[in-house]
Amino acid sequence: MEVVMEVNSDRLNAFMGKMITEVGAAMNASLVLLGDKLGLYRALAAKGPMNSAELASATGTNERYVREWLASQAASGYVEYDTASGKFSMLPEQAMALADEDSPVFLGAVGNVIAAAFLDEPKITDAFKSGKGVGWNRRSECLFCGTARFFRTGYMHHLVQEWLPALDGVVDKLERGAKVADVGCGHGVSTRLMAKAFPNSQFYGFDYHEGSIEAARKATVEAKLGDRVSFAVHSAKTYPAEGYDLVCFFDCLHDMGDPVGAISHVRESMAKDGTCMLVEPFAGDRLEDNLNPVGRVYYAASTMICTPASLDQEVGLALGAQAGEARLRKVAREGGLTRFRRAAETPFNLILEARI
Repeated sequence: MEVVMEVNSDRLNAFMGKMITEVGAAMNASLVLLGDKLGLYRALAAKGPMNSAELASATGTNERYVREWLASQAASGYVEYDTASGKFSMLPEQAMALADEDSPVFLGAVGNVIAAAFLDEPKITDAFKSGKGVGWNRRSECLFCGTARFFRTGYMHHLVQEWLPALDGVVDKLERGAKVADVGCGHGVSTRLMAKAFPNSQFYGFDYHEGSIEAARKATVEAKLGDRVSFAVHSAKTYPAEGYDLVCFFDCLHDMGDPVGAISHVRESMAKDGTCMLVEPFAGDRLEDNLNPVGRVYYAASTMICTPASLDQEVGLALGAQAGEARLRKVAREGGLTRFRRAAETPFNLILEARI
């Protein structure tokens, strides 16, 4: 029997308003990427107010395209428009989010990640039907730089200032001289930030994606840290076991096919009095705890990036980006780490300390 659903016109209108807002945000994600790549936000924040001709001249772009881009940005509320002068500008808050890469709230890099999600959609669609994974070696190149830039914001403003000091005795070791492994290091942003802060320590970054390791090595040479920082292609279960005082996993344990195996290798590679730091996306333990704007972003990223990556590897546990602290504790215990506590948190991250 066909089920007849009664439509509530008020709910329908409210939902359609929401969907129009969503469509506008989705369409403008490409324009955020464009504005970031072409330096349009940076120029407007630094030199505004400007009209389209002035911004085009300042950035070496075409005025007609810039005029349309500015109109879209003003309609989105990403920039301001003054009707009297016909000029555009950015409020300090808008500039912090879109024009200042060193800002604690910079989001300009999300365009790369969103672009990769759309470019790789056919692969993920096929994976939905086959149940197979989609490894990082099959992802669009813009995903790697976008991920590095996206996470750089949080690491730059919290890692050395808050997260490491929250660990028991770790900063003292780093200041004296410690050996640190950064597992799943990607482009090595977290590795270099720690190395700059603790010049007496040695840092080793490991990632199974060769392209990311190449990028990490290049950036390290440019930063003149090559004497204390090195990178090598290894999985979380194959990097050399050399008595590390600190083993770090930055937003990557949930991406691994065998996170229990990865933690087991920590036991073998860490000094007896060493510390394992797990930085993971913030999440509650129940689905209903995560039905909020932050959880929405992470579940979407998990669907398109994290879960396919894990399913492409051995075991394929597929924790997902919203695993929650209880599941992470379970993984740590099964891997052989018995002492476990929440050391710190932000609206976007859980920082967990584990020991043998």
